Order: sequence, then C-alpha cells, then structure tokens
Amino acid sequence: MKALVLLSGGVDSATCLGLAIHQFGKENVVTLSISYGQKHTKETEAAKKIAAYYQVELIYLDLAKIFKYSDCSLLTHSEQEIPKESYVDQIEKRRGKPVSTYVPFRNGLFLSSAASIALSKGCSRIFYGAHSDDAAGNAYPDCSNAFNEAMNQAIYIGSGKQLQIDAPFVLWSKAKIVEKGLELNVPYELTWSCYEGGEKPCGKCGTCLDRATAFEKNGVSDPAMNVRY
Repeated sequence: MKALVLLSGGVDSATCLGLAIHQFGKENVVTLSISYGQKHTKETEAAKKIAAYYQVELIYLDLAKIFKYSDCSLLTHSEQEIPKESYVDQIEKRRGKPVSTYVPFRNGLFLSSAASIALSKGCSRIFYGAHSDDAAGNAYPDCSNAFNEAMNQAIYIGSGKQLQIDAPFVLWSKAKIVEKGLELNVPYELTWSCYEGGEKPCGKCGTCLDRATAFEKNGVSDPAMNVRY
C-alpha cells in the first residue's frame, strides 16, 4: 500500500507525514507540496526540508492562477492585512463567515489535484492534516469532518474505488496533533506555520498563536521559534 501526503510544511502536515511513514514505511510514501500564490515561500521551503529529512519523494505543483480572483489576505495580490489576533477573536468578528485567511475551496482543489497524482503514482491513500481547531466556528470550512467525508466519498467513487482520503486528525485538536508528533519524533524545528514571511515567525497571527498554544499544552516550547531560517 502506498500513500501520498499533502505536505504544506506546517505542524499538521509534517505530523501526517510522520504518521504515514510509521504506518507504511518511507519507501511507500510520496509527498505533494502545492503553491497557491501566497505572499512568501517559507511553507514550500519547509516542505522541501521535511521531505529531505524523511528521504521521501517531493512533487511540487503551482495552483496560483486558480486563486488570482480571490482577495484572501494570504495572497500576493491582496491588499488586505493579515490579522494579528487569535482565531477566536476573528471568528467573533466574522459572524459565521470564514476568516480572511481562508483560501476559497483550497483543500477541495488540493485534494482533487492530489487524487490525480496519487492514482498516477500507484497510491491508494491521500493523507492531509485537517483538524478540528481550524474547522471551529466555520473559520476554515474545508477542514471540517463533513467536508472531509464528502470529499472522501467523491474521490473514492471518482477513482473507481481505488483511492481514499485519510484525515487522521480531523476530530483532533492541534495540541493532540503535537502530542502525537512528539511521540513520532517529527522534526518540528523544520516546519513553518506563520502567515508572514519574516526571518522568524511573527508570533501574532492566528496560526502562530494556535501553534504556540498547542506546544504549551504539551509542556514544551515551539522548536521553530529558536531556529534561524
């Protein structure tokens, strides 16, 4: 059995990769890094480092053109500021709408692209790191369990019942993901989650705050904060 892992370069996808390798062996795992027109290249650089650490194949795909009509604050052409506050505060202001860093149907496009590549590479599983914290309050609706189940059904049918999605953390908190990653010795010092592209993570955007809390709940400091990129 072979698996394709969507590797964004962050905590969740790196833990997914560690889990897939633990289950199937690195010789049966391939990774996919997708650019979507974000304002920096830190995520793709981190994905390269993580794939090299695990000695697995990394495939790169550029989907930026699909998102050129979006005003998502993460994208290069957007003039929106990336919010420097927690997701809880952002959700309260958005009143049920996705946060400004939600890239329109990104996971749907990522998973569809991954399905085509996975079938071509002889894989029967797609791993991706969606988790319950991101889905909370409809912040990122394409991280929800309902979305995952619908996409899994579509990909399973559309692949001739050859391919399924494995979202092992879809009902987990980020803290629980970090707990599992520490158990698997995932190289978190190589990961990048920050929405800004500075020399160090900003520590103020929603994903930085979410990540810091996850490590704190596990009684450890975030190793990426002590690394010079």
